[in-house]
Amino acid sequence: MNTKKLLILVVSAFLCFSLTSTHAKDLKGPAKDFTLKSNTGKNIRLKDLRGQVVMLNFWASWCAPCREEMPLLDKLYQRYNPSGFQLLGVNVEADPKDADKLLKKIPVSFPILYDTSSQVSEAYKVAAMPTTVLIDCDGNLAYLHKGYKPGEEKIYQSKVKELLRQCR
Repeated sequence: MNTKKLLILVVSAFLCFSLTSTHAKDLKGPAKDFTLKSNTGKNIRLKDLRGQVVMLNFWASWCAPCREEMPLLDKLYQRYNPSGFQLLGVNVEADPKDADKLLKKIPVSFPILYDTSSQVSEAYKVAAMPTTVLIDCDGNLAYLHKGYKPGEEKIYQSKVKELLRQCR
């Protein structure tokens, strides 16, 4: 393995595993709009999802907690999508091939977006994998969660239900 690949692996592992505990907080202010290409080839624009509760889940194929969380996020998406919930998995890798390879092993039904230039990740100040952002139906930031440990999907479910109630 060459030095550059080793350095990328070490930095990636640090970002993924350096969180010994997860961090969460409520947020305020408008969500930053963006448009990214999805795994279906279509462009998805955040602003077009106004009126729905939106979860942005920033992830990478090399992140073990991301891989562990994905099937649980898919269950959340399948359960609440009919009620006005949209989940966008935002892959942060420069080359989407690794993401696509992982999605063959861990298929999900929610849209996967490719942030190959890191513009969206930078706009949302993503510094840990995974990072999850919830946006209310008015397009405002509501909740930020960094990292993942088993059981924390229950927190997401509670927050999603709360935000869906506020939309009615």
